[in-house]
Amino acid sequence: MLGRMFGPGREYNFTRPNEKGEYEIAEGISATVFRTVLDYYKTGIINCPDGISIPDLRDTCDYLCINFDFNTVRCQDLRTSALLHELSNDGAHKRFDHYLEELILPIMVGCAKKGERECHIVVLTDEDSVDWDEDHPPPMGEEYSQILYSSKLYRFFKYIENRDVAKTVLKERGLKNIRIGIEGYPTCKEKIKRRPGGRSEVIYNYVQRPFIQMSWEKEEGKSRHVDFQCVRSKSLTNLVAAGEDIWEDQEALMHHPPQVDELDRLNAPLSQMASSDAQD
Repeated sequence: MLGRMFGPGREYNFTRPNEKGEYEIAEGISATVFRTVLDYYKTGIINCPDGISIPDLRDTCDYLCINFDFNTVRCQDLRTSALLHELSNDGAHKRFDHYLEELILPIMVGCAKKGERECHIVVLTDEDSVDWDEDHPPPMGEEYSQILYSSKLYRFFKYIENRDVAKTVLKERGLKNIRIGIEGYPTCKEKIKRRPGGRSEVIYNYVQRPFIQMSWEKEEGKSRHVDFQCVRSKSLTNLVAAGEDIWEDQEALMHHPPQVDELDRLNAPLSQMASSDAQD
């Protein structure tokens, strides 16, 4: 155990020397939790009593390089115990790593090749079908969403705990602006309503499906350059040229007075509207 903790090939870097080069064992770990974990070296099993924090127990197992799984940790009360929750998080982390590599990453690469900087993926089941009317497509820009047909990933995202694990995995992989949730997605046209004036309104059938939105840029939603309008500068150092510009502007105002927009007339004070009407 000590060889695994302090050797050069250790997997976790939990043991660090202090200023004197000394190693302090069980630093920052509860004595009760530490004594509970030490039972592993007597029986090969860690029996977790009531009142012990499962996350603290797991941190201690990681510190002592003990595998945290059902073969080493046992809890009597399975209903209120967090052991199964921690094991579910481990399983969800591994599964989403697989889904990310096999299903999601190819879609992200396809978006990047088109010049996109982010990706919005809607996860549909294998049985779902999308049939949009070409003349009356659904509103709100659903055509820019990428569709992923996977019943397994759909079921995975049904649990909010799995969505939290997926966010953690995406953050670990360096992605930004991550949003994972459930949204309505249009699948097929149900009917068309005729509005007064001949305008038609299409009613679509919406289903609640998981979605993933993420960006691979460092600055989300920000431009890396500044666009300046091409305007004529008034900060001239030549006073003669500045005087000529002022004279030209005054002549332009005399021959071409500014147009008054109807919205400006409505928003103007009553006195200004009266004087304007008198000029007209």
